[in-house]
Amino acid sequence: MKSLSISRELMQSTGMNESELLLEIGVMLFQRSKLTLAQAAKLADMPRLQFQQLLASRQIPIHYDVDDLEQDIQTLKNLDRL
Repeated sequence: MKSLSISRELMQSTGMNESELLLEIGVMLFQRSKLTLAQAAKLADMPRLQFQQLLASRQIPIHYDVDDLEQDIQTLKNLDRL
């Protein structure tokens, strides 16, 4: 798998640091339904609940579908095993 590299010049022109840029990319990809909530939160390096709160503060609706529900159920089952 290839990694993404952004030049220092381009980073400086955005006025954002790496964390801020990853957050914005995560929000955009979630908004466009390219990433799930969990994936976007992971990209933004945020707990899912905190990411949801960020989306709510920006009035971005949360899409929660069957795949998300199944993923949450699996996570809960895995927690029971610990």
